[in-house]
Amino acid sequence: QVPFVESGGGLVQPGQSLTLSCAASGFSLDRYAIAWFRQAPGKEHEGVACISSSGIRSSGDNPVYSDSVQGRFTVARDNAENTAFLIMRSLKPEDTAIYYCQSLPDCTGGSYYYYPERYDHWSQGTQVTVSS
Repeated sequence: QVPFVESGGGLVQPGQSLTLSCAASGFSLDRYAIAWFRQAPGKEHEGVACISSSGIRSSGDNPVYSDSVQGRFTVARDNAENTAFLIMRSLKPEDTAIYYCQSLPDCTGGSYYYYPERYDHWSQGTQVTVSS
């Protein structure tokens, strides 16, 4: 059972913005890194962004982003609300996908962020469609 509920997706035009939310229940996200993944039609899950448990304001542990979203997306977290966010700007049609969140120990090179096929279970996700 994956204790995440993603929300905030929808249909937007290219260049517009969306903010996705990932609410966790049944456990605390505070000690975990959080990763956002997406799955486009006919594609495997792809790592989008990862934020460590220390957060973006901690020293020497900034979020990581895929090349395709670098500079456009921002990952954030609110530990008090047990929620993570993905702020998506300048959306492109190729961003169309179902977006998921997952917890993981960290965002380092050997983590699940880079190997999403290792996850056994995925939540429902939220659909983002970018189309003119």
